[in-house]
Amino acid sequence: MSHLQYKRCSGDELRRSAERALELLSPCRLCPRECGADRLADQEGFCGSGSQPKVASTNLHFGEEPPISGRGGSGTVFFSGCNLHCIYCQNYPISQMRHGRVLSPEQLAERMLDLQRRGAENINLVTAMHFVPQVLQSLAAARDRGLSIPVVYNTNAYEKVETLRLLEGAVDVYLPDIKYASDQAAQDLSQAPRYWEIATAAVREMFRQVGGNLVLDARGMALRGLVVRHLLLPGGLDGAEQVFRFVDRELSPEVRVSIMTQYFPTYRALECDKMKRKINSREVEEALSRYCDSNLNQCFFQEHGRD
Repeated sequence: MSHLQYKRCSGDELRRSAERALELLSPCRLCPRECGADRLADQEGFCGSGSQPKVASTNLHFGEEPPISGRGGSGTVFFSGCNLHCIYCQNYPISQMRHGRVLSPEQLAERMLDLQRRGAENINLVTAMHFVPQVLQSLAAARDRGLSIPVVYNTNAYEKVETLRLLEGAVDVYLPDIKYASDQAAQDLSQAPRYWEIATAAVREMFRQVGGNLVLDARGMALRGLVVRHLLLPGGLDGAEQVFRFVDRELSPEVRVSIMTQYFPTYRALECDKMKRKINSREVEEALSRYCDSNLNQCFFQEHGRD
């Protein structure tokens, strides 16, 4: 098992961060929406969540980028609910219908430790933003009991900088998906006002915390750093060129970008003419050309199937 060679927050430090994060739940202002729900009283926010974390699954996942999945698999914790309402969400039973089971922070800590015992390369927190206080409580309990593998924060990037700062020393690897460069597309497809401004500020904060170079262990597994994901959408609605330019010029050419081509119309995408089809080879080639035009030199790419 790999041990990190830099300072991480202790259990007590994480508990203090959790206390500060809990103050953001009543009224809720954890995320950029600042919906104001009294979540400590179990009033549901825009994300559909109350006071306790709801988890759809915890399991070993082998479909992430190679330095994340490795041989042992990434120990994914899929949280129910989401602060985006993407009409094409491939995990909509979890994100929009909120399938899952309520767990206490202590139960969630035990799930994390079980994943470590099963050989997980890391703990991969998938869409955890709306449960940051409880996640911090869980990580505190898990670290007290021997959790030592890296923590990955897997996010849609619609995050509040103030909340992200509470995760410093708790998260080792940030894995944001910058979804749009166009605020209009973000509003139409995800009900996310000011997405570009908010997402780029969030990713800058992630970069500040963990740096841009992905630090790997001797086996090539991620210990610390940042990977920026970008899902290609039909008709270039995602704005790949602007996303690549942001990473290149405002973060670092050394930041690894993961270009994802797995979009397919699901959930409510068939109701939108622009989103009714998969992306085609020409669109993939155009995005790759824009990537090659940048100074970026570290890329993960998911092979695109035939049209």
